[in-house]
Amino acid sequence: MKVRILLLTAMTSLLCPQLQAQQFPYKNSTLPTEKRVNDLLGRMTVEEKVGQLSKLLGWDMYSKNGKQVTISDKLRKAVKEQHIGLLWATLRADPWTQKTLLNGLNPVEAARATNAIQRYMVDSTRLGIPLLLSEEAPHGHMAIGATVFPTAIGQASTWNPRLIQDMASTIAMETYAVGGKNGYGPVLDLARDPRWSRTEETYGEDPYLIGQMGTAMIRGFQGDKLGDRDKIIGTLKHFVAYAAPDGGHNGESVSFGERSLRQYFLPPFERAVKSGAGSVMTAYNSIDGIPCSANPWLLKDILRKDLGFSGFVVSDLLSISGLNGGHATAATAEEAASQSIHAGLDVDLSGTGYGPNLLKAVQQGLVEPAVLDTAVARVLRMKFNLGLFDRPYVDEKLVAQKVATVQNKTVARQVARESIVLLKNDQHILPLSKSLKRIAVIGPNADNTYNQLGDYTAPQAEGKVQTLLTGIRAAVDKNTKIDYVKGCAIRDTSNSDIAAAVAAAEQADAVVLVLGGSSARDFKTSYQATGAANVDPNTVSDMESGEGFDRVSLDMMGDQIKLLKAIQATGKPVVLVTIMGRPLNLNWAVEHVPAIVNAWYPGQEGGLAIADVLFGDYNPAGRLPISVPRSVGQLPVHYNHTKPKHHDYVEMSAKPLYAFGYGLSYSSFDYSNLQVNLKENGDDFLCTVSFDVANKGKLAGDEVAQLYVVDEVSSVVTPVMQLKRFERKNIAAGTTASYSFQLSKEDLKLWSTSNAWKTEKGKFKFLVGASSDDIRLKGEMELTRDY
Repeated sequence: MKVRILLLTAMTSLLCPQLQAQQFPYKNSTLPTEKRVNDLLGRMTVEEKVGQLSKLLGWDMYSKNGKQVTISDKLRKAVKEQHIGLLWATLRADPWTQKTLLNGLNPVEAARATNAIQRYMVDSTRLGIPLLLSEEAPHGHMAIGATVFPTAIGQASTWNPRLIQDMASTIAMETYAVGGKNGYGPVLDLARDPRWSRTEETYGEDPYLIGQMGTAMIRGFQGDKLGDRDKIIGTLKHFVAYAAPDGGHNGESVSFGERSLRQYFLPPFERAVKSGAGSVMTAYNSIDGIPCSANPWLLKDILRKDLGFSGFVVSDLLSISGLNGGHATAATAEEAASQSIHAGLDVDLSGTGYGPNLLKAVQQGLVEPAVLDTAVARVLRMKFNLGLFDRPYVDEKLVAQKVATVQNKTVARQVARESIVLLKNDQHILPLSKSLKRIAVIGPNADNTYNQLGDYTAPQAEGKVQTLLTGIRAAVDKNTKIDYVKGCAIRDTSNSDIAAAVAAAEQADAVVLVLGGSSARDFKTSYQATGAANVDPNTVSDMESGEGFDRVSLDMMGDQIKLLKAIQATGKPVVLVTIMGRPLNLNWAVEHVPAIVNAWYPGQEGGLAIADVLFGDYNPAGRLPISVPRSVGQLPVHYNHTKPKHHDYVEMSAKPLYAFGYGLSYSSFDYSNLQVNLKENGDDFLCTVSFDVANKGKLAGDEVAQLYVVDEVSSVVTPVMQLKRFERKNIAAGTTASYSFQLSKEDLKLWSTSNAWKTEKGKFKFLVGASSDDIRLKGEMELTRDY
């Protein structure tokens, strides 16, 4: 009888696999998520639980043989021995991963690879738990064939959250199409020291602007709810205060008190968390002697209790191992694992911080079973909410309709256009005429594909990236002759040919000189285990920015200033275009060059976008999200420093060369009719600030109107001014647009002396203008009581 029952059970499994699956509640898609999580958690061994928290490096988990893509033996081994639950950067390609256009995956092959990986997990493991695949996606999916957008510092220069949300939706669609369900980004670090190598990855120096951009990214990535098709979850980076390290050294300690953290560094994360962010990554640095990856006050009290975060926390690469390494707060790897998981860090990016170390820690009693279960449940909950158990595969036939489409390129070009900041335009040298007889295009960044893309960028197919030389050739009259001379490299001085550049300039009617920096990695560069590049004094690449390339100076490197001075000496009209990842020293250029255009790293369509601006097909309106210093001796030089007002140095002004919010246009705008209307009621107030902006120019153009607030008297020291609202509007020539901003107690709160949020009574000054140092209108309001 027993044999007959077993035979019938086996036959039922073969004839009706769906019925067999439904025998396990966690596989029943009709049940609530929490019931599925609890059921699955109850079926797992300790080893399987520990494995769910390991996120391994993914690019070795597939094998490619011609057009055939299968799983690798390395994946089989990792699944068998570690029961892994997540992979990171499976589809990543760059010099660090050693994945090229030849041995990496095109988009269709990428979908094939992730399907093969998920099929193995579902069909060949005991519980059939799919993997959560996380991908780098800060300015486009970091995979071969994906669309490349401007880096974050350029995205912030648009001052257009709606456009950034569209961009993020495009990135999500491309990532989802090939199997990724989690995109790393946005980076919400408050950048206050441009010597720091990763400035390009940030939205600049202001917490409100960063919060608006980060929220736009999360909304674009995630859509209305977790699990939507063509959507992914975002990972907020880096929690917290990572971008202001002592000395500008990447990953080193920061020196801030709790009030600064709460008032300036945490608000961007709070906004993004309230938008539903699914994941948060801890920072490498320590704060007040405690590493962020082992800080329960940060991860439990602030992130979860105060900010209301409900997703999972992931370490930065190898940061758990750093506890018994660089930080030296743990004597053993097991202690490091225990510190992190008890602090509230759920997932280990690397698989070496937790993995066997966490398992030993559990067996030795260093980790409570309930703590382990809490972390695992957070990962499983996200997998269920993303629909991974019910839809683990992607449709390979739809990839071409979603990745690198004409529409996606159009979005990339628009983001690049709106990110361009016109810094100087004496005597209206710009826009240039398209019918000039001869133009000299000169400089190391005029026709260099990778120098305009920034860090975290995959290899690009020939002809995909539109350089400025390409853009100029496409923009001008067919009879205009274009002479291109590189002149020099970004750093290397051994092959400079300034004489040839001068000769080309002397024959031209105008010169477009393209200088700046580069975050372009190459296959000669060596890398740390974290992926940061090593600075090698014996190898001179163009790379002077990007993760690991901190600077002691902000001067342009190599022979660039020599080239600039030689070209300017020809007496020809010169337009300087800067393509770079951080503010660089522009002092000499500002004094001597009539026109300066800053493009940051403008992405694959950047050359066309810059040409649109240079020749008047697009009226620039980008605004600086970060101040441009005169000297590193000023740093930090952010506009919203705390009171009192700075006094000048002996050698120079204390003001930046270009202030936060600055940017010119081909149009001129007048501000008028400021109205302030305050209504106090109950436990809050509503203050409406409205004004008009008139376009007095001959061209339609965007104006980015900015509202700053000064708390005139407060119980704790507050900033000299603080951005609270902004809006970018297109205004037709000769017309007037109305702007209206509303403020409540949430906008004016401070962390009081009693360690609580409070909006204090008293006078507040309103400053309205075109930048933080170009205030056109002033008003005020007075609150009669505290809130």
